[in-house]
Amino acid sequence: MDKNQLEDLLGKMTLDEKISQMMQLSPIFFKGTEMQGEITGPMEELNLTESIIQNAGSVLGSSSKKDMLQIQEEHMKTNRLGIPLVFMADIIHGHKTIFPIPLALGASFSEEVASEMARVSALEATASGHHVTFSPMVDLVRDPRWGRVMESTGEDPHLNSRLGAAMVRGYQGGNLQEDYTRLAACVKHFAAYGAPQGGREYHTVDMSKREFYQNYLPAYQAALEAGAKMVMTSFNILEGVPATMNKWLNRDVLRQELGFSGVLISDWGAVKEVINHGTAADTKEAAKGALLAGVDLEMMTECFITNLKELVETGEVSEGLLDEAVMRMLVLKEELGLFKDPYRGLKRDSRSGDILSDENRQVARNVAHESAVLLKNNANILPLAFNQKIALIGPLADSQDVLGGWVVYGEQKDAVSMADAFSGKFSATEIVSTDYEQISENVLQEAETAAKNADVVVLCVGEKSEWSGEAASLATIRLPEAQYELAKRVAKANSAVVTVLFNGRPLDIHDLVDHSEAVLDVFFPGTEAGNAIFDLLTGEVNPSGKLSMTIPQTTGQIPIFYNELRTGRPKTAQNAGEKYLSQYLDIPNEPLFPFGFGLSYTNFVLSEMEVADEIALADTLHVKVTVQNTGECAGSEVIQVYLQDITASVSRPLKELKAFQKVRLEPGEKTTLSFALTKEDFSFYLPDLTVVQEAGLHRVFIGTSSVDVKSFEVRVVR
Repeated sequence: MDKNQLEDLLGKMTLDEKISQMMQLSPIFFKGTEMQGEITGPMEELNLTESIIQNAGSVLGSSSKKDMLQIQEEHMKTNRLGIPLVFMADIIHGHKTIFPIPLALGASFSEEVASEMARVSALEATASGHHVTFSPMVDLVRDPRWGRVMESTGEDPHLNSRLGAAMVRGYQGGNLQEDYTRLAACVKHFAAYGAPQGGREYHTVDMSKREFYQNYLPAYQAALEAGAKMVMTSFNILEGVPATMNKWLNRDVLRQELGFSGVLISDWGAVKEVINHGTAADTKEAAKGALLAGVDLEMMTECFITNLKELVETGEVSEGLLDEAVMRMLVLKEELGLFKDPYRGLKRDSRSGDILSDENRQVARNVAHESAVLLKNNANILPLAFNQKIALIGPLADSQDVLGGWVVYGEQKDAVSMADAFSGKFSATEIVSTDYEQISENVLQEAETAAKNADVVVLCVGEKSEWSGEAASLATIRLPEAQYELAKRVAKANSAVVTVLFNGRPLDIHDLVDHSEAVLDVFFPGTEAGNAIFDLLTGEVNPSGKLSMTIPQTTGQIPIFYNELRTGRPKTAQNAGEKYLSQYLDIPNEPLFPFGFGLSYTNFVLSEMEVADEIALADTLHVKVTVQNTGECAGSEVIQVYLQDITASVSRPLKELKAFQKVRLEPGEKTTLSFALTKEDFSFYLPDLTVVQEAGLHRVFIGTSSVDVKSFEVRVVR
């Protein structure tokens, strides 16, 4: 349909039909599913009628392709105007083939990796009948107490922007209307959801507008510029107003400043939750506030369906606002090709071969290779040799709970455990499986015996998947103490300990690091976990991940992030030992492991760095660096370029990531990389939200982490 045809269709819709189009329901409410007969209670609670359901606009997830096809088939029989449903779901880091969690994708520092994850996720999800994914989440995260850090790509605006945009391109491809293997992307959560006070889920967010524009907004903007079709509101308040009824945020910033014209959907129940925030007295005020703020689609509450008709008929809101919202829904369905084929090809092609295929599993394995971060490798204990005796010890030694949080459709039974991958590969492999939280003395002694009989212990510790993700906030970011005791006992029996850490957030791992000769942080690697870890530990693949989020010394350092502002009383090498400084008395200021850090089995040398010592305002600064692999095995390195504004009108961060490239080199090979820092890279927001580039002295840092860098001074002149 063209624009005129969509407008004609909108003109034929009754007010009731328009309002129904603005509601999203779960599959149980629709005919064609086995659960449809069990919904009397929920239907009454949401004030639903058969007519409303027949005209609903969207379905939230589904358990099977069969259900989705049957729901759509029944819907097309009863919908008066033949407007198809659009099926949306949480396809966060894979559909059936599960990839590493997004925080691990961030550690890949690779747009190609992020895009490939999204492409395969879309391939599988569309083969199962889905049309839209609620991904990417581009929320900036700085507090690992918040469980949903696992769903973000990290603490840096530049990294999040590039990877978020890459995911949008991977999900959507070039033409959703023609390519039925692609999903529409929904960017979330708008906005600043990643900064809840105290790291507590759904809690208050309070920040200056300057901070919001400078650090939190860029990744949303990048994802929208990549063409994302939808945006989801966040649960939190911003400037004292819940995002779901925040007119400034959604109409002024999202629609006008960022130019977004797609569908804005509430998160689950968020429209009604504004009552709990104290900004609406009842569902009528909630519906009015959300509509005026620009929300097009209400997820799983009844505020729109029970109140919008009265609000329009009494003149409290204009029917034109409904028309805008419904038109955006119709445009989305047209862009997805649903008017042409409501089933997007699934009626003529089962596409079962696109799901959990060997090819998809190999991509997931490759992504897990790129995402793991080698934190420690004393005396080159890694890679392992096949003639060694190996002991796999810990709660994750033979566990298939390796998928991580926000896995809706993937199944643990399809996952490869450590035991699956390692058994029979070495001269001997002993496996001692333990509990996560309580490890008996008998099991500890069994672990000690296995450690004594092994050449190398592979200690498999970490979180359960359910311990991170939504509604999984922690006050203390430590593993159960039993796991630290296990590490201590095993290391006493055999000091050759290689720890493999499974986690959805940065953790307090000081004790693990102290009792390990090597530490590989694999986050939650997904379906191919065991195979990918085997490849990494044996040197079949060289680790190349870099931390996308700082690992603190302990919970008390939180929030800790590399690009913090400077203080008037900094602690330096010269004044260390003095008291009246910005410091802790009991721990260092520095993190345990910094942003951008990650080791390799080979060595990379950076040389021949070229940085001009002066540029004019608005000119581009060109940076060159030669990278050589001086080791004995092939590997990849991430070259990172940071910038610091030494003196400015407002305090500027210690350094900010402005560019990076990941390069793979064979032994002895070298290459020269070029980077371009533009006017925008040198610019920043003033308190009045004016964007400026100022003349003055800057530092450019080039290196392989946020701390392992070489510094150059550059003066920007008028």
